[in-house]
Amino acid sequence: MSPDDVQSLFTRADGSYHFSRWARPIVPIVFGVEDETLAVVKGACEAVVALAGHKMAELDHDQGANLFVFFFREWDELLAVPDLGGMIPGLPALIARLTAAQASSYRAFRFEQSGGIRAGFVFVRMDAANQALSAEALALDQMVRVMLDWGEAAFAQSSPLALAKGRAVMRPEIAGVIAAAYDPVMPVAAQDPSHALRLAARLGR
Repeated sequence: MSPDDVQSLFTRADGSYHFSRWARPIVPIVFGVEDETLAVVKGACEAVVALAGHKMAELDHDQGANLFVFFFREWDELLAVPDLGGMIPGLPALIARLTAAQASSYRAFRFEQSGGIRAGFVFVRMDAANQALSAEALALDQMVRVMLDWGEAAFAQSSPLALAKGRAVMRPEIAGVIAAAYDPVMPVAAQDPSHALRLAARLGR
């Protein structure tokens, strides 16, 4: 990928550049799935975290868990989740907007003072399109999308996944960006587009 390609992955709708990665070990908790699917989701999380060279943990001492993944059929089901409104400001208005847009998924983050990701929230509505995907593909797709705070248009034209021998895998260029982003010498957050040059320089190492 060229530096411009990398920069576009973290460019916002207003043209600003914003990059952020997880600043602490990831502790996932998954709601709305059977045990079999739970194992698939956690396995996808483990795979992406391992690729990044990041860490997972059994407990976040400040929050218990810090990656919250919800699967459901209709957006308004989230209004009944205890304490979710305290974690997602303006939840009723957000739910109304997502319902009107017939959105199939949504992600939100909370950030450390350093700008790194402190907590992530993944919401997946099991509409017809998501139900058509395998559990492995759906889980991997969502874990890739929550591993970094990508720009809104990062995957608007193409999925972060590809098929290899009939199985969903990360596209090599996206896997490379994630690995480069978690290089220990790279910052946990950046707002200067020159950061994209540093990322691009690490691709393929």
